[in-house]
Amino acid sequence: MSRTAPRSVTVFTRSQPNPTDEAIRRVMDAASEAGVQLQLPADEVEKHGLEEREGTLLGADPAAETDLSLVLGGDGTILSSLRRYAGRNVPTFAVNYGAIGFLATIESDRLEEGVRLALNGDFDVRSLPTLNAGTPDGNQLAVNDISFHRMPKGRVAELGYSVEGHELGEVRCDGLVISTPAGSTGYNLANGGPVMAWGVEGYVVSFIAPHTLTARSLVVAPEDLIEVANRSEHEPVDMTTDGGHVHTVEPGGRVSVRFEKDVAQLAQLPRATFYERLREKFGRLSY
Repeated sequence: MSRTAPRSVTVFTRSQPNPTDEAIRRVMDAASEAGVQLQLPADEVEKHGLEEREGTLLGADPAAETDLSLVLGGDGTILSSLRRYAGRNVPTFAVNYGAIGFLATIESDRLEEGVRLALNGDFDVRSLPTLNAGTPDGNQLAVNDISFHRMPKGRVAELGYSVEGHELGEVRCDGLVISTPAGSTGYNLANGGPVMAWGVEGYVVSFIAPHTLTARSLVVAPEDLIEVANRSEHEPVDMTTDGGHVHTVEPGGRVSVRFEKDVAQLAQLPRATFYERLREKFGRLSY
């Protein structure tokens, strides 16, 4: 269902300014014409050398209230926006300036169309689940996945995992990935794990280069808690959320991971579907 046109929009771009230098200025022009306040965080102002103009707030607090997050970037920038506004009822509308852009709302060659739709509120919103991991460093949120890796130059990881207190396995491997349906087409898919359609209630555990023939992916019910344990006596394990390091699991350490429904909001073109997106980004499935 389309939404009310936003009164304020906060813009985020990919880490490297090219090719979004020109694009962000076109967004500024369109917002000024539409009478929508554009909020540009200090990082964006410095990155693109932006100058003040009517209707644009430079140096805006990225955590400030806003009606919409407009991303010009790839999946990494999109995920950052989804995490930033998780639980805040602020959709992320993304124009793809990345390699794959599976989470993008529209492609960069349709920038003008996309900006018009965003500023008019002419888009649907898909609520996405997240993963919440409890660590000694505090809770860590992920939209795509939480992964556990052996350290660079370290020995193979020894990871045990349990669901609702029931130990299901101990695997020598390069790592373990826990993915939401949105993240199942990322690291999980590269591990040979199943693709989960958006809307499926549950999350999946898969292994990175398991040193056994019996390790299998597992889809877990949404209400069930997963606990991952580092069973090594000497080797720490690196923990990441959506590809970024957040915690080191020391030998004997444990991390619990919980699935949480409808936390992040992703803008979609009207009538867009997951299956259409899957085919466009990865091609037709063949066996």
